[in-house]
Amino acid sequence: MNKRKWKEIGIYALAVLVGKVEFVGCFPMIPAFFTVAYMEEINRTLLLIFSIFGMALFIPVQAMAKYTMAILVTAVVIKLIEWADKTCRTWVGAISMAASMFLITIAGEVLQIRNRAVVWMGGLESLLIAGIVLLASPIIHYFLEENISWKKSREAKTGTTTPEHGEKLQSYAKSFSGLSQIFSRMNQYKSNFEPEEMGKMQQEIAGKICMSCNQCAICWQEDTSPMYEVFYRLIHSLEKRGVAEEEVQQDLKHYCPYSDTIIEEATGVFEKAKLNLSWYNRLLENRGVIAQQLDAMADIMEDCAKEYIDVSQSKGRVLASVKYRLKERGIVVNDIHLYERQNGRLSLQMKVCSKWGNCVTIKEIAKGVTQGMKRTMVPGKYVRSLVGKEEAYLTFEEDTVFHGLHGVARLTKDNAQVSGDSFSVLELDGGDYVLALSDGMGSGISACKESEMVIELIEKFVETGFQKETAIRMMNSAMVIQGEDGMFSTVDMADIDLYSGKCDFYKIGAATTFIKHGEEVECISSTTLPAGIFQQIEIEKSSRQLKDGDFVILVTDGVLDYLRVPAPEETLREILETIETNHPGQLAKEVLERILLFTAGRVPDDMTVLVAGIWEK
Repeated sequence: MNKRKWKEIGIYALAVLVGKVEFVGCFPMIPAFFTVAYMEEINRTLLLIFSIFGMALFIPVQAMAKYTMAILVTAVVIKLIEWADKTCRTWVGAISMAASMFLITIAGEVLQIRNRAVVWMGGLESLLIAGIVLLASPIIHYFLEENISWKKSREAKTGTTTPEHGEKLQSYAKSFSGLSQIFSRMNQYKSNFEPEEMGKMQQEIAGKICMSCNQCAICWQEDTSPMYEVFYRLIHSLEKRGVAEEEVQQDLKHYCPYSDTIIEEATGVFEKAKLNLSWYNRLLENRGVIAQQLDAMADIMEDCAKEYIDVSQSKGRVLASVKYRLKERGIVVNDIHLYERQNGRLSLQMKVCSKWGNCVTIKEIAKGVTQGMKRTMVPGKYVRSLVGKEEAYLTFEEDTVFHGLHGVARLTKDNAQVSGDSFSVLELDGGDYVLALSDGMGSGISACKESEMVIELIEKFVETGFQKETAIRMMNSAMVIQGEDGMFSTVDMADIDLYSGKCDFYKIGAATTFIKHGEEVECISSTTLPAGIFQQIEIEKSSRQLKDGDFVILVTDGVLDYLRVPAPEETLREILETIETNHPGQLAKEVLERILLFTAGRVPDDMTVLVAGIWEK
């Protein structure tokens, strides 16, 4: 027998014993306790039987008739309300029992009550019963639902237990990290030829030319032969300058009649060795990229292992409160868990269904969850809008302090078909509001493909759960591996935490970013190279604290490069200071209109202005 059944047996025992509680000749605990237990939907027939049995043992027959009639009437009323509205709130049950008691009390002929003072006492008793029901209902619900011992709750609070899946992810992360170290140790870049490789080239040349010469034995039979020195100088000359030096050619002609053939053959052998060296270094570079990707996979696995901490045991009363609030709305909760993110915010996950088969809106469920959690909770992404008789899996996240809105204004280069700039705005679970802007090198379709690929890769990595810097490095690795000539793009990213208002900026070869604090404007510049050039990428990161009504403005190079003023950043800062609007889209549009005044209406390059503002909820 599980713990819930033992608790229900305790409820039946209390239904018998409450008959001993007397208050000025009345027994208000009998109908109050019956109403509370009846609405908890334990075995209602057994509850009625034990309640009547308790009254038969402890109270007079006349009072027994009064209270039996009251609980029977209330049971019928609650059943009818549940049938009609598909739910019955606690306050409705309390009013139903209080009204039943008062109506039965004033029916003096039925209960033989002639004294008018007794009728007023019955009214006071009804009010007392309603109050007891409202106070005792959540207490009884917590008693039935909280199945966690204090010892387990203490362990959960101290964090002494580690989820099994977290341990597996940690072990996987260590494995990927070990593979990354192996690839890194293999990555030994070579800029020059080793002496052994020089010797092999010399042997290859001598084997092709000198073996058919009658003087071969004379030239190579002794270590002191001058041919060794001449060949060494020849190969080094080819390595440094790509051609044989004039002095080396003259010395070789002095010792060998086939000098021209040897120089031609040496040039071919060296070019082939140089090509092999280039492919070898390219292979090593790809190994380094793979090592970075393995490190990134290890990082995300570690993040996943630590991202959620199950605090369900330590928050048993909170979860019981949530179930109580949802029960009142006709929602049955079969499985419920509460998780704490790394940033301290809570995430509630549960399986629910409608008790009566009707449809309940997510908005109504969110109200119950918010009341139970005593903090504002909102549905997670991709959550259905209605819950019916089929079990549904729901996620609720702690609501953010700020909300963000964005706007964008774009102009395509004159005579170009498409813009080479691409952008993205993501609102992630956990309260991150991410802006990303990329400017592909050049213009037209090729630049558009480059920037679109950069934005698409960043979106996929960030949505998967990678840290922002890791996502940028993974994107850069993908571009380096692709290896097309000119595949370079800038990356400008702003990550706004909608809980705290903190904004992290990540810039790779990007134009200056601007933050508008009311009438003041701050500039954040970058001096790094675009992504896709080098395997090891340099990311400039900076952080700022945003407040209510602040704007973040990201722009591409085309906005600043053609202002034709000594300090374009300062000019754009002054333009932003003079614009008065609370609409991000209007702000972006006005910026481009002011820029066109400097270019005489021409668009010499693709121009994009991406603006986001945050406001307190």
